[in-house]
Amino acid sequence: MKNLNNKELLLLSFMLFSMFFGAGNLIFPAFLGRASGEEMVIALIGFIITAVGLPILGVMTIANTGSIQTLGSRVHKSFAFFFPLVIYVSIGPGLAIPRAGTIAYEMGMKPFLPSSSLLLGIYTIIFFALVLWLSLSPSKLVDRFGKLLTPILLSLILMIFVKSLITPLGNFQQAEEVYQRNTFFKGFLDGYQTMDALAALVFGIFVANAILAKGVQEPKKVSKYMMIAGLGAGTLLASIYAILAYLGASSSSIGTANNGTDVLTIVMSTLFGEFGTLLLGVLFTLACLCVSIGLIISCSQYFSTLFTFLSYKGWATLLTIVSLAIANLGLNQILAFSSPLLGFIYPMAVVLIVLGLFDRTLRYRTSVYRYAVIFSGLFSFFETINTVFLNKKLDAVLSLFPLYEAGVGWVVPALLGIAVGFLFSSSLSSEEEKRLSS
Repeated sequence: MKNLNNKELLLLSFMLFSMFFGAGNLIFPAFLGRASGEEMVIALIGFIITAVGLPILGVMTIANTGSIQTLGSRVHKSFAFFFPLVIYVSIGPGLAIPRAGTIAYEMGMKPFLPSSSLLLGIYTIIFFALVLWLSLSPSKLVDRFGKLLTPILLSLILMIFVKSLITPLGNFQQAEEVYQRNTFFKGFLDGYQTMDALAALVFGIFVANAILAKGVQEPKKVSKYMMIAGLGAGTLLASIYAILAYLGASSSSIGTANNGTDVLTIVMSTLFGEFGTLLLGVLFTLACLCVSIGLIISCSQYFSTLFTFLSYKGWATLLTIVSLAIANLGLNQILAFSSPLLGFIYPMAVVLIVLGLFDRTLRYRTSVYRYAVIFSGLFSFFETINTVFLNKKLDAVLSLFPLYEAGVGWVVPALLGIAVGFLFSSSLSSEEEKRLSS
């Protein structure tokens, strides 16, 4: 029986880390550090719980259940088809991949050239051609990420951190008001915004395939190695977030920053001068490249299995072309569409992840899955409608739900759905529960 050695597990963890670590993972912790200042440590703990904890729990959930489709089938067989499809489209060619290509241009090329849609087009053609080339051989991805891309990415961040210790940026300042009132919970919500829990549901099956490609066939060992890789990637993510938050907090006395990009620009220009802008561009480009490759591979494997009229390479080519076209709409247009869509589907994904950790206990209680997803999904639907179409006219009603103002008003409906599901399932036999999900 094949076993993975420590080196293979380390490379697997490096690969998963690179697939998670995109531009948003650079921006959010840096801005959190600057805004929280002297309260950085407490805010960072909250951030890590959601920005690292949820994604790693997502990987563990897939290791536990086998796939997102299996997990979705606990709700209903139709949900098991449509919900993963929405996630793959959203986290792939419909949003995350085009956004990565556009951000890579904004940070890696735009600072050195005049703003031009033609230049954006040329840059994204080159960027996505490279993504496609590196995606056509997914079996080599562990080595490419583990031996090359991840070490370069980590080395760049470590170099920036060491430079900040040799030539300190400045002192931590007083936290902004919002971080003074509820420091931990604000950090908790900031981590929720990284949306990596969705990526975990997408990447989980790819990590399993990578382990199978190494010759490991025993399901229990595949699950075990997935969990080890998840914990390894989580440790790296938490360490990098701590460094970025420290850099942000150290820069809080320098200049003015409205977002994480501004923070990192201040940090890099202060530490390295004009060379810092170039170095920051390389860092963003590399992070966006890694995420795009991982998403193209994961989505292509999924679609080639679901819709067999195209091969893996055919889907990889098609998804790359679609991502290229959407990327040229511009970052603002992509972000305007992304927030409402992700706000709708993310709560249901979190509910599935949490319930999936207890899948062996809940397997025959499909009512628990069903009502928890329905209640959280309905709340998220009305919240999205309220934000996008009604100019928040329903705030008076929705604010009656605890935690709504904090942005997680769906939690109470989800808990209520779990309670209703348990009550309903207690009156049914396991066979009746099974029939409900078919």
